[in-house]
Amino acid sequence: MRTCFPAASAAVLSLALATQAHAQTHTAPAPAEVAGDGLGDIVVTAMKRETNLQSTPIAISVVNAQALKDRHVQSLLDFADGAVPGLRVATFEARQSALTIGIRGIVPLDANQPAREQGVGVYIDGVYMGRQHGLNAALFDVERIEVLKGPQGTLFGRNTEGGALSIVSKAPSGKFEGRVSGGIGNYGSHNAELHLDLPEVHGFSFKLDGVLQHQDATTRNPLTGQTGWNYYDRKGIRGAVRWKPVDGITNDFSVDVSRDSNSPFYSQLLNYNPNNCVAGPQSASPNCVLPGTQYDTLTGAPRPTLPGVVVEGKDRMTVADIGVPQQPSVDKTHGFTNNFKWKVAPELELRSITAWRGVDVAQWDNSGGAHRPPVVAPGCTGATACNFSRYSLANLRQRQFSQELQAVGSLGRVDYVAGLYYFNEHVSDDAATPASMRITGYTTAGQTSGYNYEVLDPCFFNGTTPAGSQPGCQSIDRASKVNSKSYAVYGQATWHLTDALHLTAGGRYTHDRKRGELLLSRNVAPVAGVNGYEPLRESWNRFNPMVTVAYDVSRDVHVYAKYATGYRAGGASSRTSNYQAFDPEDVKSYEIGLKTDFWDRRGRFNLAGFVMDRKDSQVDISSIQFVGSSSFNNLVTINAPGTTKIRGIEAELTLQPVERLTLSASYAYTYTKIPLVPITVNAGGVSYTTLQRFYIVFTPRNAASGSIDYALPMPMVSADSQLRFHIDGNYAQATQTFDQFATKNDASFIVNARLALTDIDMGQGRSKLTAGIWVRNLFDTAYVYRRDPSNSLPGAPTTNAVSASLNNIMGDYGNFNAPRTFGVEASLKF
Repeated sequence: MRTCFPAASAAVLSLALATQAHAQTHTAPAPAEVAGDGLGDIVVTAMKRETNLQSTPIAISVVNAQALKDRHVQSLLDFADGAVPGLRVATFEARQSALTIGIRGIVPLDANQPAREQGVGVYIDGVYMGRQHGLNAALFDVERIEVLKGPQGTLFGRNTEGGALSIVSKAPSGKFEGRVSGGIGNYGSHNAELHLDLPEVHGFSFKLDGVLQHQDATTRNPLTGQTGWNYYDRKGIRGAVRWKPVDGITNDFSVDVSRDSNSPFYSQLLNYNPNNCVAGPQSASPNCVLPGTQYDTLTGAPRPTLPGVVVEGKDRMTVADIGVPQQPSVDKTHGFTNNFKWKVAPELELRSITAWRGVDVAQWDNSGGAHRPPVVAPGCTGATACNFSRYSLANLRQRQFSQELQAVGSLGRVDYVAGLYYFNEHVSDDAATPASMRITGYTTAGQTSGYNYEVLDPCFFNGTTPAGSQPGCQSIDRASKVNSKSYAVYGQATWHLTDALHLTAGGRYTHDRKRGELLLSRNVAPVAGVNGYEPLRESWNRFNPMVTVAYDVSRDVHVYAKYATGYRAGGASSRTSNYQAFDPEDVKSYEIGLKTDFWDRRGRFNLAGFVMDRKDSQVDISSIQFVGSSSFNNLVTINAPGTTKIRGIEAELTLQPVERLTLSASYAYTYTKIPLVPITVNAGGVSYTTLQRFYIVFTPRNAASGSIDYALPMPMVSADSQLRFHIDGNYAQATQTFDQFATKNDASFIVNARLALTDIDMGQGRSKLTAGIWVRNLFDTAYVYRRDPSNSLPGAPTTNAVSASLNNIMGDYGNFNAPRTFGVEASLKF
């Protein structure tokens, strides 16, 4: 097998082959972790027990509570700046209501579908989140976020082939203490938090967390009374109870409710006919080729932009060129979790994690306006030909129940974990894409007067037909429901052969079952056996083993080599008229690395190299199909034959050259290659096969992050006061947005900073005040994080295999990152 590293990266990997990247931290440590005598220990729970991160044989990055404050991280979407280079976070389409989360090149384009799974598992206090919807809700009182890299199929289960994102909340302390904070910023932003711990009473400790986050739109909507874009208003409350009836028993119960009202990022028209498509022989327009298709002739002509439309590909727009109807999407999440631990004996602890969760989403996305199909032609007439502005509406309802039983303990020189797992999920969804605007008096391309934009009736599509955006009036593009069940048994043991040599082995057996139905397609109920439609009735079984050999060269130098496997369940695409099914994908991972503390523990360097081979990769073929004056986003998921190669290196360095100064840097190199996929197309009775290149989305070849933290004592203010300074910079190379298009987004470099005066003694017992200023995207850098070339390329041939139409071509459209935001904040601890 040929490994496709550049020369410099190969040299680094050669070093790693002799050593190990045990576990990695990349963000500046919290104050308790940076002692005067060097870098302190960090505790993680990736092995289902508390261990020192530096001696845990898993590649992990940890973002602690202090780092979250320094970066002003309010939700998971804030990690889109690249704070952890190996972790990639982006919105699905332009929407904040669903996130795409990837690690090590395992990044699904559209896990937005009810019958499709994520490739990275997201866990909150040990509970797996079945959907990526609602993940952008406000974070509560977070102790740390652990980013576990590589397959975690043994202890964390299915759908963790890329890794796991584990969010750990602060537990009730049993003491009367708390924190109240608030702040204001530009774009009308304001936030407030309340965290209150009550004294332990008869073994019960209580904790209450309340969060409010608000930001006005960063792109204004000219249509009066309508919401702009990149707006959010998040509210959440969480209550936790810890019961310790006797020594050895701890029972944690929590309940949380959140509501996230948000609007998508604005979708701008970035260019016009960038591929120079012209009618005539296809050879005259060599770049005007839709991947996976073949044709000789191009017909028609690219559509001119509507009057008043602005083409802007260099900077984000602060005011939309054409106002359109836009109301906020609303995500509602809620859940109950019970985490029971019983220390039966020194050698055994029994645990039970029981959870019931749900999410309800009402999506309203009109961010494309006149920048995406349907495209109106000059001289349009009739009831629908002048309509435009596709309003993407979707509703999703998800409920999940999970139960996990664990036995954790030690027998002599062996540490063990064993468990049983059950997961039951019900999801239903529907979607509609009506036009919301029309133009009148449009006779000539480029005209500057005589035309008028009108808002369509929200119920009646053309004055008589009920096919608008208002609930009860929609023509449903698709509707589906699915029930997924998963059963698993797993075990893992670490045998400490000597004080320095450790062997870990484990495995997990999983049985997954899916039962799904397509209820509506293009507003028509499909019939089994007709036009290829079949309900989903599938089951899969997998055994995922893991073996790790770790060696402590010294107290400060550790090496390991790891073999692990993972798998992602199959499913069906509700975005196809036949509910086209696809199979699971499987990955094998080989990882080695080095972890060192040096310079009298004032320096820390971690290095990991990995090789991952994925079979039956789930890739997506996206196309826009036109239905009347609206359009349908058809997305087919297939399994790519052959082996997808993913290769990478991850390095992290932390230095404390002098007391109170901490320097951190991290780097991730990720190489990915999917073998050419044969795509067969039938057009007008003519069939042909094309070898097509697919790509892994949102995965930069090179990504890096660095930070500087300095704490200056301020005894003139109060005894414990410090002036804390933080700045971080995050770089990512350009990436693809879609599996099938080579077109890339922009490279990015984002800088964040914070200056705070901490622990000001308020003269009332333990009360301490912290006040600070923060800024995200300090230099107001603008880059396109999502670029869609689908309406800058010809459509697929539909009536014959020799010609393709240019009639719906305008140009690429895409989304810019958030602009510079800044504010002031204060926090009072008591």
